[in-house]
Formats: sequence, structure tokens, C-alpha cells
Amino acid sequence: MENQCCHKTKERSEAEYKSLINRLNRIEGQVRGIRGMVERDVYCTDILIQVSAVNAALNAFNKELLENHIRSCVARDMREGKEETIEELIMTLQKMMK
Repeated sequence: MENQCCHKTKERSEAEYKSLINRLNRIEGQVRGIRGMVERDVYCTDILIQVSAVNAALNAFNKELLENHIRSCVARDMREGKEETIEELIMTLQKMMK
């Protein structure tokens, strides 16, 4: 079966959508802040600490998105007997853990 992941979509609840967008907006602001720190020649360790905070924020975003995916898409597909979803999830987790 051909992998069609690039053509899949997911309708999200308003709460899920808002939560994910809010997280991304905060991350975007943090990244802009780091750029400003570089432009202002801020000391390296101060920038590294902010980069670490962005990494933590991205990890939190990934955790939320993954949890939502498992509870909705994966659970639905399992109920419908779509075993290939397990392979897709495993491949996704392997890519995330590189």
C-alpha cells in the first residue's frame, strides 16, 4: 500500500486547534527573541539557555500533538481495523527520536 500521509488531513476541535496555535505562537515569539539576542550580540550562554527553552516548548508541542493523534486518529483507525496505522505510528516515532 502506498503511503498517503502527505494527503491526509485532520479536523481538530476548536480547543485543540487553539491550544496548538497558542503553543506555536509562543514558540515563534521565543525564536524571534533569540534572533534579537544574536542581533544584539548577547552572550552565548544566555542565547543557549533560550534555545533550550525553545526546544522544551517544541517537545511539549510534540507531546500534545502526539497524544491527540493517538487518542483520535490512531484509536479510530484501530476500531476500523486499519492495522497499517500502527506501522505509520512506529515510523513516526522512530523519525521523532533521531
